[in-house]
Amino acid sequence: MAYAVVFGCIVVLGLPLNAASLWILIQRHRLKSPSAVFMINLALADLLLVLSLPMRVYYYATGTWSLGVIACVGISSLFSNNIRASAIFITFIGVDRLLAVVFPLRSRHLRNTTNSWKACGLVWISLVALSIPESVGISRLMQDCNLTTCFHPERFPCVKKQIPPSLKYVHSCSMLTLLAVNCIATSMVSWKLRSHLSDSVQVNKMNVMLIFATNLLMFFIFFLPVSLVLSVEKWRNAVEPALCLACINCCFDPLLYYFSLDSFWNKKEDDEPNQNPQPVMIR
Repeated sequence: MAYAVVFGCIVVLGLPLNAASLWILIQRHRLKSPSAVFMINLALADLLLVLSLPMRVYYYATGTWSLGVIACVGISSLFSNNIRASAIFITFIGVDRLLAVVFPLRSRHLRNTTNSWKACGLVWISLVALSIPESVGISRLMQDCNLTTCFHPERFPCVKKQIPPSLKYVHSCSMLTLLAVNCIATSMVSWKLRSHLSDSVQVNKMNVMLIFATNLLMFFIFFLPVSLVLSVEKWRNAVEPALCLACINCCFDPLLYYFSLDSFWNKKEDDEPNQNPQPVMIR
């Protein structure tokens, strides 16, 4: 019942926050910069994650699942894919800021909306492709074990013995890789801002470092626990609490990320690359 309360609170808080964030980003920024594209996709991933939670609230509140294996696997796939998507798009935003600060001139041809949409499209396609074998494998295991529960088949011995290692560790490896990328990006930007920032780039240092500090906090607080409990066999009983923590991230993205940035409310994005070399303001 405690999980039902937690997931219910996430739905109540996260649904309006992410819907409002998505609307503001689309209406005010209108896809005019790479940052806006990544933020819109992040807000969309968080919104889809929230929309997958009402069935979890129902399951944990009643203790029963009567919608069948296909519905369980489909909702589980939507849930896990959008946790991964959130982590990926948070990383993309950090990498975009890294290119803008550390390689402002050499990255101009890369930092455009076309390439940003291509990268986002590749992410969504890859996540769907990854979810297909996972969904097929888990549905077969649930049918073979005659499970009548949902969302935590890893608890059952007959499932533990049959889950391929590639499926058990893919989430952990991907999250740890993204965390490493964020740590490297933060170090490079911090080093650049301290002593090697080019005069051709004007930077609001506080906002730039706020982005990277927020990204690292997101990973260490919300995403890293899930990676650890999935990697260590004796911690598998802590999967549900770790997933609850990962879901809470979708409520903090609008509060700690979007609304902490001045550019969130500005209609014009100043960091959009253009053809004429001139100082670039990184917000």
